[in-house]
Amino acid sequence: MTLSRIAEEIKPSGTIKISTKVKSMAREGISVIGFGMGEPDFNTPKNIADAAIKAIKDGFTKYTPTSGILELREAICEKLLGDNGLKYSPTQVVVSSGAKQVTHNLILVLCDSGDEVIIPSPYWVSYPEQVKMAGARPVYVQGTDETGFKVTPESLKEAITPRTKVLLLNSPGNPTGVVYTEEELRTLAGIAVEKGIYVISDEIYEKIIYDGIKHASPASFGDEFMNRVITVNGFSKAYAMTGWRLGYAAGPENVIKATIRLQDHTTSCANSIAQKAAVEALRGDQTTVGLMVAEFDKRRRYIVERLSKLEGISCIMPKGAFYVFPNVTGLYRLGIAGTNVSDSTKLVDLLIEKARVAFVPGVCFGSDDHIRISFATNMNQIEEGMDRLEELLTS
Repeated sequence: MTLSRIAEEIKPSGTIKISTKVKSMAREGISVIGFGMGEPDFNTPKNIADAAIKAIKDGFTKYTPTSGILELREAICEKLLGDNGLKYSPTQVVVSSGAKQVTHNLILVLCDSGDEVIIPSPYWVSYPEQVKMAGARPVYVQGTDETGFKVTPESLKEAITPRTKVLLLNSPGNPTGVVYTEEELRTLAGIAVEKGIYVISDEIYEKIIYDGIKHASPASFGDEFMNRVITVNGFSKAYAMTGWRLGYAAGPENVIKATIRLQDHTTSCANSIAQKAAVEALRGDQTTVGLMVAEFDKRRRYIVERLSKLEGISCIMPKGAFYVFPNVTGLYRLGIAGTNVSDSTKLVDLLIEKARVAFVPGVCFGSDDHIRISFATNMNQIEEGMDRLEELLTS
């Protein structure tokens, strides 16, 4: 008996695959420094954890409405208005079990079989697989080192067909750390809106941004954008709440209502305790967010400086998120530890074996010329990992 189309077509997550391998080697007593997962190494701030503990003690451990508790949806509306200039009502907000789930729900709600979803590349690993699960087709628009990994208006226009239903934007972006300016987002989202295409704007790394750059939300550009843009965000990155599994979307009420109906029959509500913690995350003291970003900034500068000194590697300084995405094609021409490698997967396997450092192959994100290195780990680990990499490549 054959498995379903989805089961046969979907690829495993490259990031989770590397993380699992590192943990497996650790259980065998092999020390590998992992730079794979996009997970802040900081603990969830105490005020947020305390709010969750209070929720448990208060017995707030039952089902909630599928859309999320009203208090949290109101807090999200306050946040979107204050931070992003977006005026929504709670009926235009849905809370889900992570930004990953809400993105998947939106694609299922917006796309029919045969529709097309435009995905700027390099891209987050789950976007194409979520599109495929909906029976739609991912269409990639390539950003390059020369464009700072940004797609151009011309390349976007060329990718649009009568079947195009959604444009996926991710700024600040994973895996490249790319941050689009307000003008660039106005142009790209404007092209989609003019064509009647929905825009899913994934802004999960919104707070993790550097060099005084200001984040821009496409939905804030005018009523015509509000009618076509769905803003996705969450709590995992800015508030170090990865295991709490909580994300949200805000957008046109008909889209959000459809997303809620879909979620009724999958996970139903998100975790009740996490929702109470998220209210505190949004309304409570924001000091820890700034402290985390300042530490990420130090790591970002250090890791780019170390990588830039290594032969065969070139690296663009990321402007947001906590990843670098170095071009490693120069290493494909070198013999490393007596071995020639010709792609990012073979390179990552070799580095795990010989240097005991674990990165993620760039092919998982749409570019075999690169590897992704997460600096969401402590500086001691980063220094030791870079020392191991340098020792192997210069030996």
